[in-house]
Amino acid sequence: MGSDLADLARLPSPLVELRDDRIERHGVHLQLKRDDLINPEIPGNKWRKLRHNLQAARDQGFTRLLTFGGAYSNHIRATAAAGHHLGLETVGVIRGDEHDSLNESLAYAVERGMTLTYLDRETYRRKTEPAVLTALTRRFGPCYVLPEGGSNGLAVRGTAELVAEITTDFDVICCATGTGGTPAGVAAGLTGPRRALGFAVLKGARFLEDEVRRLQQDADGQVTTNWAVDLDFHFGGYAKRSTALDAFIVDFDDRHGVTLDWVYEAKMLYGIFERAEAGAFAPGTRVVAVLG
Repeated sequence: MGSDLADLARLPSPLVELRDDRIERHGVHLQLKRDDLINPEIPGNKWRKLRHNLQAARDQGFTRLLTFGGAYSNHIRATAAAGHHLGLETVGVIRGDEHDSLNESLAYAVERGMTLTYLDRETYRRKTEPAVLTALTRRFGPCYVLPEGGSNGLAVRGTAELVAEITTDFDVICCATGTGGTPAGVAAGLTGPRRALGFAVLKGARFLEDEVRRLQQDADGQVTTNWAVDLDFHFGGYAKRSTALDAFIVDFDDRHGVTLDWVYEAKMLYGIFERAEAGAFAPGTRVVAVLG
């Protein structure tokens, strides 16, 4: 049934030092954890969050995955790609109305064999309710259901494994977050005084603090306090951007040869640089930023 799970990932992902005077002049040492290079179709935290879920789906005998996301969801893309390579059918439940033409993300998902269906925003907000899920599984048949963004207890276990791959000393590990799964897992994987810092890519995302706690509880039955969520660098909301963010992306590519994803990665790194400029990191702080 398709490829083996192990064949889909290049692990461990590289850890590279980033030399940039804008952050070094504040005494901050920054490294990039290049999870975006794990798999070009299933990058970074998407692979780590899907890994144990895909194995669970196989172990439970499912041949179809069903999951949720917005029209620009990287999770939708990654699930479609994973299903394609593993020989699993995929269904993407998309928030909002169907459009005559698909954007690049949804077109890619369809190319990878995903069936798309749509829920109006009111119904989408109730997507975890039994009545909504029952209607979907009645329509599409038995499915292994992945939550929006792929974040659940198994996903937290997968993202926690990232920490063990970092072989250099660090104080803070940063990640972008839309559903809380990555900071929940990274924080759970830390030891000692090290901390995790998530950068919310959604506006009004204070709910993520509760989500991180819930996800950690689901994964391991315990909640840590070694993390925080920064709510200030969403640039207007999910899949929203600004001229300042676009300029940062172009400049970062020019300086370092790394093209940042504007929905997630760019917001996080912009936030790291701004926090350094504001003195939020003490001189000597060693930061790891997770890409992907």
